[in-house]
Amino acid sequence: MGMMEPIQTRMPGKARAASAPPQEYLTFRLGGEEYGIEILKVQEIRGYEEPTHIANAPAFLKGVINLRGTIVPIVDMRMRFGCPQANYDAFTVVIILHLGARVVGVVVDSVSDVMELPAEAIKPPPEMDAAVDAQYITGLGSSGERMLILLDIERLILSPEMGLARATLA
Repeated sequence: MGMMEPIQTRMPGKARAASAPPQEYLTFRLGGEEYGIEILKVQEIRGYEEPTHIANAPAFLKGVINLRGTIVPIVDMRMRFGCPQANYDAFTVVIILHLGARVVGVVVDSVSDVMELPAEAIKPPPEMDAAVDAQYITGLGSSGERMLILLDIERLILSPEMGLARATLA
């Protein structure tokens, strides 16, 4: 243990560098709410195209598309979050996510922009009743008057209730 003390005293900058660098989030809208996901998980953004439907799939799984030879499941985030269904229009987009070994698309109302948030602009999510499923919310980010609900999109999409994680185990 005595060996660790000199190392710590020789590296005082490391202890002060505890404030994390700003993170970049892709922001998107679902109804009146704005959400943010880590930009590093985003592969591309595409216009909505009707996917091929899969029999007996949950309602939020719209189907699959063939993206340059890769079969990509498409999840409707409004349906997944229990929001009222909206008509797909010219602003409706599919965010293609690269989540480890999986590529998944999520349908959102529109993409806003890429926002950089410093650590001090991110607050922990509020504590919720057990009836509210907030386990996928990593925090609430604010910039001026904007409030973003920050999602752990990988944890959400690859959760057992989504039924998409099996392929990563194969």
